[in-house]
Amino acid sequence: MTDGVRLDRWLWAARFHKTRAKAKTAIDAGHVTLNGHRAKPSKEVAIGATITVRRGETVTTVIVRALSEKRASATIAAALYDETPESIETREALRARRRMERAGLRVPITKPDKRGRRALQALKTRRDTPE
Repeated sequence: MTDGVRLDRWLWAARFHKTRAKAKTAIDAGHVTLNGHRAKPSKEVAIGATITVRRGETVTTVIVRALSEKRASATIAAALYDETPESIETREALRARRRMERAGLRVPITKPDKRGRRALQALKTRRDTPE
């Protein structure tokens, strides 16, 4: 008997995917890595393994803390893993960027040139003057 759980089953139990079939599809598509390498759905997950899951733009890196073959409540599922600090930081930065974009603000790719700086200064002074 092995002391691991199938990767697709663990992802399903940890609530990263709604069904095992969707977990298998994500693994086959290369959206899931186990210890930095692509893996097959039947690969055994052990405690201490690092799993990276990409869902859309969001990339989540977790360290396996417990094993489970059964899907349970969200609180129990959250106890199966610990998310890395780097993963939390990038996820929060992505969330902040999305929030700004929804508000109509886009982060510029480069610094504004002289003409752009003058336009910004004119916009700011127009806002500051009382009507």
